[in-house]
Amino acid sequence: MSSGTDPAVAGVWDDWSAAVTMTPAALERWLATDESRSVGDTSGDGESTGHASGRRIVDLLRTNKTDLTADDADHMRTVVGYVHRHLAQRPDGDVTETRWRYSLMNWGHDPLADD
Repeated sequence: MSSGTDPAVAGVWDDWSAAVTMTPAALERWLATDESRSVGDTSGDGESTGHASGRRIVDLLRTNKTDLTADDADHMRTVVGYVHRHLAQRPDGDVTETRWRYSLMNWGHDPLADD
């Protein structure tokens, strides 16, 4: 097998890099907070979809680009889509302590980094 980047990963890389604005360490710290656990749709185990995604994002961010797989690229596309849809729904006013921001942060994007 080639040591190059999977074509599926290469195809989503730039959008992924723009959508995920948090470092692995910052995202990991965020996911440990009560605020992080307070938002999102939960599955049967009580963890929200976004929170579980955040844990996977930390792993992806810590993985060398050339070691990412087509399955990883699928999740990266899911993250990009979520971030883009959610950003389009930005509420008016200060979003610092909002569920909207907290949800985005679970997906690796801090909208205040854009301001």
